[in-house]
Order: sequence, then structure tokens, then C-alpha cells
Amino acid sequence: MKTFVIGDIHGAYQALLQCLQRADFDPHRDHLIVLGDVCDGYPQVKECIDELLKIKNLTYVIGNHDLWALGWAGRGSKEEIWLSQGGRATVASYGGEKMPQAHVDFLKNAPPWYAEHQRLFVHGGFDPLQPIEEQSLEFLVWDRELLHDAHEKAMQDPDFRFSGCGGYEEIFIGHTPTQNFGSDEPLHLCNLWALDTGAGWSGKLTIMDVATKEFWQSDPTPQLYPGKGRG
Repeated sequence: MKTFVIGDIHGAYQALLQCLQRADFDPHRDHLIVLGDVCDGYPQVKECIDELLKIKNLTYVIGNHDLWALGWAGRGSKEEIWLSQGGRATVASYGGEKMPQAHVDFLKNAPPWYAEHQRLFVHGGFDPLQPIEEQSLEFLVWDRELLHDAHEKAMQDPDFRFSGCGGYEEIFIGHTPTQNFGSDEPLHLCNLWALDTGAGWSGKLTIMDVATKEFWQSDPTPQLYPGKGRG
């Protein structure tokens, strides 16, 4: 069994299929860790969740867009900021109907972080100076400071290591597109890997073998969904 991690999918079902195929992912044997934000952006959120539910060994870490989508699914809430940041595509993917309970449960049951073998997986970031168990869900899904700190420290001392109270040897995050740092590929900064390569916007979706760090990418999502999505 291999373990793979994948960045923010944002409704790009065709990109998800390409990544799984290009990585030769086995849905019956391999383990897939998703760093959150399957929702919002491109128009096939429903198909994405259906596909993820087929994977036997799946760990889904919740993202900020997933929480927004749950607000609509559970309370009918349609905040304008959410709609303008890809929420309309999520609503449209369900044909204007309610999100199926299986999909609601999929998101509601997603943990805010996941750790195994001294590796931490979290959507946004965390405060390495505090036990992660004591950090709020909002902070874990929205934080961008960890990535910015890693970028600065990597320029000063590439051997610097973030560990936190859990003593993590490696940290994997999504949330902040690597294009913000001038890269269309995953960023390796100190012992942190940033896997959101902009699939929700104008970039690609990335899947990585956690052990070897080999990675595979989809085609750019605007090519897969011409005229759709957020950019």
C-alpha cells in the first residue's frame, strides 16, 4: 500500500481523475489523504465527492471552503463572499437541489488535521508553539502565516525545521496557492510541503507520493473547463 496526498480539488473532477490515473493510484489498496477544499471553484463538486467516496482508504481533512459549503448544506446559508469565491459552482453542481446526506456527512465527519508516522496534514496551517489539539478549527483552515514563515526561513536557513508539540518531521498543507510564490509545482520549504498548486483558479491539481515525494499533475484546470471556474 502506498500513501498519497492531494491538494485542493475545488470541484475539478476531470483534474482529480487525471491525477489518480497518472499516479497509478489503486483505490482498493492505496491510501489517499486529501488536504481539503473539494468544494467551490469548478462545476463538478458532486462528482468529486462521489469519486472520493469510492476510495477504500481515504482520509479527508476539512478546508475553509468545505465549511462554507456546509453552511449552505445545513442551514441554507448563501453568504455573498462564499458565492463570489466559488460557492455558486457548488450549488450548481447539485442542480439546485440539497446536498445528499452522504455528502454532508462526508464533510461534517472530516477532521481538522491528521497525523501519522510523524507527518502532519492540515489544510491551512498551525501554530508550532502550541499543541495542535488546542488550536481552533477556524485557525487550522484559514492560517497562511505558517507558509509565509516557512518561505522566509527557507531563504535564511534551508535546514530549519518546524516540528510543533507533536514533533512532526514533515508537514503537508494546502489552502494557499503556490503561484503566490511564483511556482506551478509543490513548494518544499524546510520540512513543509505546500500542495495547493492552484487547481481552483488557473493552475493544476497535484498528487504526491508521501514517501518518495514523486508527484503528478493534472492539465491546467481552465483547459479542462473552458470558460468556467474562477480564473
